[in-house]
Amino acid sequence: MIPVFDGHNDFLLRLADAPNGRDAIWTQGEATGHISLPQMRAGGMMGGFFAIFVPSPDHLVPKNIDEVMTGDSFDIPLPPMMSLAEAQPIALAMAGHLHALARSGTLNICTTAAEIEACKGTDTIAAVMHMEGAEALDPDLDALHLFHSLGLRSLGPVWSRPTAFGHGVPFRFPGSPDTGPGLTEAGKRLVAECNALRIMIDLSHLNAKGLEDVARISDAPLVATHSNAHAITPSTRNLTDRQLAMIAETGGMVGLNFATVFLRADGQQNADTGWDPILRHLDHLITHLGEDHVGFGSDFDGATVPNVIGDAGGMQGMIDALRDHGYDEPLLAKLAHQNWIDTCRRTWGG
Repeated sequence: MIPVFDGHNDFLLRLADAPNGRDAIWTQGEATGHISLPQMRAGGMMGGFFAIFVPSPDHLVPKNIDEVMTGDSFDIPLPPMMSLAEAQPIALAMAGHLHALARSGTLNICTTAAEIEACKGTDTIAAVMHMEGAEALDPDLDALHLFHSLGLRSLGPVWSRPTAFGHGVPFRFPGSPDTGPGLTEAGKRLVAECNALRIMIDLSHLNAKGLEDVARISDAPLVATHSNAHAITPSTRNLTDRQLAMIAETGGMVGLNFATVFLRADGQQNADTGWDPILRHLDHLITHLGEDHVGFGSDFDGATVPNVIGDAGGMQGMIDALRDHGYDEPLLAKLAHQNWIDTCRRTWGG
């Protein structure tokens, strides 16, 4: 099997939602889950970015999202900004869950590229602590340093809904990512401090002006951990060719998102989706970024993914489909893990 390192999963959110039995969810899995230790091992997954994501309260989230996302078009309103007091305890608890997995000996929280590489070929999962939306950070950025000490090495300033640091894109299809203002002054300070700490800045969920602000400020490779090509699927969440060119100029990286709403040309949340849209997006990303700057950003446990993949255990089936499409073994290794490791090294050093 070709080892797979993935740019985004929401497994910690599943753990946070579980009232008990968290150890069993990791060691045994659940019928409805995409990620667990046995599923990752079955799919040859050596690791990935584990996201800390604080969901909006249920009463603020539309109840018919799944139904709406099967229509010819949709525009889902964003929940309001969350307060620091609401978000920070949940984010700290999720960081604690990741550390609990590390204490079990089955997972290593990696802060260098060398640590990720050391997990390849072993039974230990390489995990990068990622924060999806910076609601848990104060504008003075004291908490950023705290989370960095806990292992945080990747951060997205927003998860679509606004934060003190910037503005994200709504879930709209069809639509442009140019949906509003960019980073706030606090957001600009956040990017500069992340550069100083060598924390990767994730562009996924940022709107067009926010992405341009990051590009102006940051001295690191531009990275979108889980986004696709707007030219194939015109969702607000996908990257335009102009944005791909900006990422390419910095030697950055894009991880292919498996969510069907960002893969399918019709933008529908429909698991009855085959390999063709995946191949079309990958071909487009490789054409615009080069084969050294594309990987996977599955969004496992956070999205509806194609049935042909199913869950983490299906990753070698995806590798086979890419091989049948004509991708050779060196390219498959780059897409599966090496590009992510190299991008982490360029961003973090070491």
